[in-house]
Amino acid sequence: MPSKNQGAQPHFVAALEDTPLVAIDRLDETAKARSTWADAWDAMRRRPSFWISSGLILLIVLVALVPTLFASVSPTQCQLSDSNGVPQSGHPLGFTFQGCDVYARIIFGTSASVTVGMLAAAIVTLFGLIVGALAGYYGGFLDAVVSRIGDIFFAVPTVLGAIVLLSVLPDRTPVVIALVISIFAWPQVARIMRGAVLTARNSDYVVASVALGVSKFKILLRHVVPNAIAPVIVIATVSLGTFIVAEATLSFLGIGLGPGTMSWGRDIGEAQTTIRTSPQVLLYPSIALSLTVLAFLMLGDVLRDALDPQARARR
Repeated sequence: MPSKNQGAQPHFVAALEDTPLVAIDRLDETAKARSTWADAWDAMRRRPSFWISSGLILLIVLVALVPTLFASVSPTQCQLSDSNGVPQSGHPLGFTFQGCDVYARIIFGTSASVTVGMLAAAIVTLFGLIVGALAGYYGGFLDAVVSRIGDIFFAVPTVLGAIVLLSVLPDRTPVVIALVISIFAWPQVARIMRGAVLTARNSDYVVASVALGVSKFKILLRHVVPNAIAPVIVIATVSLGTFIVAEATLSFLGIGLGPGTMSWGRDIGEAQTTIRTSPQVLLYPSIALSLTVLAFLMLGDVLRDALDPQARARR
């Protein structure tokens, strides 16, 4: 006598055969995407460097958003009588050459440096992702034009190009600095996205979707981009730290943020005149800058290993 399971098996097979190929393909792709990100999360949470870098980044972002929680002294309240003063009660890091509190300037300078880095990373990632995805998927003339334009911008160093542009711009706000950096930094993200799209567009699920008559733009949005975006996330995280360094370099050279804006790069540039008598004035903002960049580089390294199946297999 056939069991209930045996009797239900033909109905299940018939239902599976009647299921459209597109639906089966979407189910397989969804399961694959969930498995990839789930495996990446499992790999990241087991690494101490992930929690250390994440904690540092959260702290830095909180300081940038609400600096008054960490410093009660005004960074612009300066007295020449405290010039290069040693640490004292309420002023744990001492004073600058102009008598300003070093700790307060570091806390309030976090906002400008982090804002420039995040804005530049967001602009570069969004623009590079769109351009790289379109060039890699459609190819042809569009790919050739984007590649040649990208090669032109690759030939110009980011800091050098930013110096040339900022020297003719009267207003140098954090938004302007971020836009100028983005102009010379987008080709790297576009090239990485283009390569990932070229690999993803030859996958079986893309070929099946094309055969079923799905439009190219829908395939690009629903199938290709979600499966090619992992390396872009990694490079965006790492680039955020490099953009903060770029802003600090420009401010150090006196061509970055305006005089009324506090930043770590400007404080480092002003402290170089007293490096022999008061080296700590230059040391503290340098440490803040180094820890911030290190946190984003560590997080990017963890993301790269977690999103790379071969790296997970080697571990």
